Amino acid sequence: MLIIPPFLLGVVAGLRAMMAPAAISWAAYSGAIDLTGTPLAFLGSIWAAAVLSIAAVAELISDKRPTTPARTVPPQFGARIVMGSLSGASLGAAQGSLVAGLVCGLFGAVIGTLAGRAARAALARAFRADRPAALVEDLVALIGSALIVTNFW
Repeated sequence: MLIIPPFLLGVVAGLRAMMAPAAISWAAYSGAIDLTGTPLAFLGSIWAAAVLSIAAVAELISDKRPTTPARTVPPQFGARIVMGSLSGASLGAAQGSLVAGLVCGLFGAVIGTLAGRAARAALARAFRADRPAALVEDLVALIGSALIVTNFW
């Protein structure tokens, strides 16, 4: 099993928690990733794809609000770890190694959360505003998740 795609998808979850599972769900629904017969097969349903997509869009919107808590406070950090683990486990399950994918996704989520915070802060300083930095982060998460689920499998 390749460990890089689950790790990278975990990094995406560290940037935007719901983007990674939404990408996995659409990939499974479209047949790009086969989760049939795995504990995560439910992610391949249209319902899962729709709910996770709505959650991803809501996260993109709420991230721009000044009252949104930092990604490193326990509830937000925990959500990123859970979603990174779930997403990595899904890629792992598609290759017959759910646990290895889960672990790689977990580590990717931790690194993505911490590195994403630092990168966004640096971009915000460079732009002299947070919103453009947040939009760059959105694009990295969106394009990155699409590339991971479509090109590595």
